[in-house]
Amino acid sequence: MKTRFLIDSKEYKGQFDLDLTIKSGQTSQPAWRYNDGYFQELVEVEGSNCLIKAKQKHNDLDAPLEIVAESMEDVDEESIRSAVREILGLNDDLNDLNAFLEKEFQLKPTIDFCKGLRLFRAHNPFECIISSISSANCSIIRWNRSINDIKKKWGKDYRFKSGTFYTFPTPEILKNVPEHDLEEMQQFEDNLPNKFIFDKNLKSCGVGYRAKFIIKAAEMVENELILSKMYKKSYEDAFNSLIELPGVGPKVADCILLYGFGYKKAFPVDVWIGRIVSELYFNGKEIKPPQARVFGMEHFGEYAGYVQLYMFHYARKSGLIDFIKKNKL
Repeated sequence: MKTRFLIDSKEYKGQFDLDLTIKSGQTSQPAWRYNDGYFQELVEVEGSNCLIKAKQKHNDLDAPLEIVAESMEDVDEESIRSAVREILGLNDDLNDLNAFLEKEFQLKPTIDFCKGLRLFRAHNPFECIISSISSANCSIIRWNRSINDIKKKWGKDYRFKSGTFYTFPTPEILKNVPEHDLEEMQQFEDNLPNKFIFDKNLKSCGVGYRAKFIIKAAEMVENELILSKMYKKSYEDAFNSLIELPGVGPKVADCILLYGFGYKKAFPVDVWIGRIVSELYFNGKEIKPPQARVFGMEHFGEYAGYVQLYMFHYARKSGLIDFIKKNKL
């Protein structure tokens, strides 16, 4: 099955920048593969794995979004359209968001730096959990590479003309993956091949100390945490469920809630967001991440998730982070 359609800018509210949204480092998933002018990813739609290819004219934030979808089975076009809209944040009202930002003089400058930037929602909540754990204290490039390695080694492969794409492994598979070289070697007992390359363990994917967290989190998701029920929980109950997972602190939990389950009041705070909030709202007075998190959720309300996303992108691109670094030395 192959289908092609357009999503016109009149179908959503506000501008959209496909390139900026996918490359912004949101921990819902690695950036989609870019090939032949399309961003491409394997997405499950109605139980079928479907290769979705998305293209938008560069530097034209009102240009239509061109979608090409390929699958071994027949998948309803409307279901694909709905999945694309959800993943790329096209159901969000950016006009309404910008009206809110306009009223906050501290946030108004973010509008020009973040035109068309939307939440990049997870198409696989479990992948979002592992991506978010892997991203802690790690560069975007590194955790993107780690998640893609995990998919190649333990996911199921699907071959298309544009390349081979992989599903993210299930919790059942990932919980049984060797953590490091020694565990991988023990699988062979006394029959270890000569010149054996240890590359089928989590640490070989570059996740470092997070390997044990990932394995245990997979086990807990498999046995205890029913992801389909997360959408129906209150923010507080969902947060408390996630915080029990190893490697998940308040910042990672809020990333999972925001990008994985659509809780827009979540306000993920690390050291840098804390410093940005301090600079913009507290005259540079140091505040701790827990204080910044409470402030963000209370002050920004339903816009908190987007504000955090815009704040960080603005701070990186405007030079604010460099200014903060200089004044913290």
